[in-house]
Amino acid sequence: MRRVDPADADCGITQSLGVLTDWWTFLIVRDIAGGVTRFDGLQRGLGMSRRALAERLAALTGHGVLKRRRYTDRPPRYDYLLTAKGEGLLPVLIALQEWGDRHVLGDGSLTATAAADSAEARRAHALVGRRIPELTLPRHDGVPVPPAAVGAWTVLYCFPGAFVPGAQGLPPQWSDIPGAPGCTLESATYAARAADFTAAGAHIQGVSTQRPDQLAAFAAHAGLPFPLLSDTDGRLTSALLLPTFRAGGTDRLKRLTLLLDPGATIRAVQFPVTDPAGSVTEMLHLVRERVAPAA
Repeated sequence: MRRVDPADADCGITQSLGVLTDWWTFLIVRDIAGGVTRFDGLQRGLGMSRRALAERLAALTGHGVLKRRRYTDRPPRYDYLLTAKGEGLLPVLIALQEWGDRHVLGDGSLTATAAADSAEARRAHALVGRRIPELTLPRHDGVPVPPAAVGAWTVLYCFPGAFVPGAQGLPPQWSDIPGAPGCTLESATYAARAADFTAAGAHIQGVSTQRPDQLAAFAAHAGLPFPLLSDTDGRLTSALLLPTFRAGGTDRLKRLTLLLDPGATIRAVQFPVTDPAGSVTEMLHLVRERVAPAA
């Protein structure tokens, strides 16, 4: 493991890299954030040697980034979980993902959407069959809830940001960012069709990286009959590696919709969403097609 030069003792970047020693370490944190918490699963997914993985898990645990939770006594086996210190790395993972999508895999342009054949689209659609890790997000009233309604089908639509006209200013050049406008229309359309989704057997929940108080103001303004969830800490975004962009100094979700079954497994993905209102009709059709036969 790399030692930190004492001459850089006051540099936070140097000190951080003394803990996050190489690219394997970042990938371990990424996979644990995504719900892969056991040694064999990490080793199988990452393809690294058992010795190298054991060394890095021990180092991250020693630094307080991870904690161990025993799940069997004979033989002793552990889940590796992020501590509060470890969860502080989630914005770093999101920033790396966004930078890679925009500047390495993309052409560097700022956009809130993506091409249908992009790496982001392939990554999003590869989520089908994936179970959302156990986590909660604060609802717009501050109550922590899971992204998937308990024991029910859920339509979870991710949106960049919705704002109350005259009370909450739009981020700078918001209307110039492709795919950013349309959140109010999308939410209003879901609200207008909420009874149809209920009749078809699915709950609706929206999620963005806005604060709960911002979401509460918008939900009241728009009269939404369903909750909005806040992913300000990036727990859901980093767990699923959801596509993001950065605007107004904030990491924001690109418009994407997930259909989750009662076990919180993703059964359908809409991405990219280029028609916010039309996507609601398409999702209602998917719900009626997939949920009603099982009801």
